[in-house]
Amino acid sequence: MSNEKIQLNVPSASLVPLIEEQLSEGKTVKFAPKGTSMLPLLREGRDTVTLCAINRPLEKYDIGFYRRQNGQYVLHRIVDIKDTVTCCGDGQFWLEKGLLPSQFIGVVCAFSRDNKTYSVTSWSYKFYCRIIHFSRPLRHFISRATAKLKKILKGG
Repeated sequence: MSNEKIQLNVPSASLVPLIEEQLSEGKTVKFAPKGTSMLPLLREGRDTVTLCAINRPLEKYDIGFYRRQNGQYVLHRIVDIKDTVTCCGDGQFWLEKGLLPSQFIGVVCAFSRDNKTYSVTSWSYKFYCRIIHFSRPLRHFISRATAKLKKILKGG
């Protein structure tokens, strides 16, 4: 039997019922995230995440898989929980506020890179979460400064 991986480009919306079914049966679901919003933690084409059912209250720093009001599915970090949930991608500086716990389908319980799996309960991961969270205000400043520097270097 071959260990060859098959890659299918299937819209995430069509996979969600299958993901929800697997999670409701107590199984985990592995998939490769798309996009750059969770950089530097998750890299498209390189990393995979393991999604678990939500069997406890959502917590700050969880990476939640949720559905936006417009139907788009997103994998972002929870940065605040009050009456509603606030999320932000690790590589972003804007906050997505007003999410309801009912919009969340699952949470990341592990991620893999280069055939090595990392737990979201390790001390090093928890330390990373705090660093990335507290550096969020700086990311906007760094992004603007970098754009201005590139413009100057190009002679514009």
